Amino acid sequence: MNKPFILLILLFSLSTYSQEKVIEEVEFVETSEQDQDENTNEISFAVIENVPVYKGCGASTTNTELKNCMSAAISKHIADNFNTNITNGLGLPDGRVRINVIFKIDKEGNVVDIRSKAPHPVLEKEAIRVIQLIPQLEKPGYQRGNPVTVPYSLPIIFNVQNPKKSSKSTK
Repeated sequence: MNKPFILLILLFSLSTYSQEKVIEEVEFVETSEQDQDENTNEISFAVIENVPVYKGCGASTTNTELKNCMSAAISKHIADNFNTNITNGLGLPDGRVRINVIFKIDKEGNVVDIRSKAPHPVLEKEAIRVIQLIPQLEKPGYQRGNPVTVPYSLPIIFNVQNPKKSSKSTK
């Protein structure tokens, strides 16, 4: 009997603790080999011989290091540029919001073909805006010595905390 009461108090206190909207998590989701199409020179990030090189990641020597550096750089870029205040007035419920973004790095290292899926069109536009701000990469992806297009799938996840309405009591 005491455990459900403690759990209820804990959940209530956690839900009222944070009032800021913060990007909580950005993760790379590697596309599968089924997503690659050699006829269009598109190679999945998971299987490419030489991954694209994000600006500032050139000192990394292995594909794994380059992937990690690129993931961290894009996560930082999104955290620095995504306007979480844009959720104000959209009528979204409190809690986690997930925006799925798909884009490609072309043979010149440019971000192209950006698409997004979100619970509100305003969030889709904001995600596309932020991804468009990614600078041209130092190097495109290479497969068998030739530049190729590399598709990415990137979820942007953050918490929505709507301002609590204050109730004033009159005496």
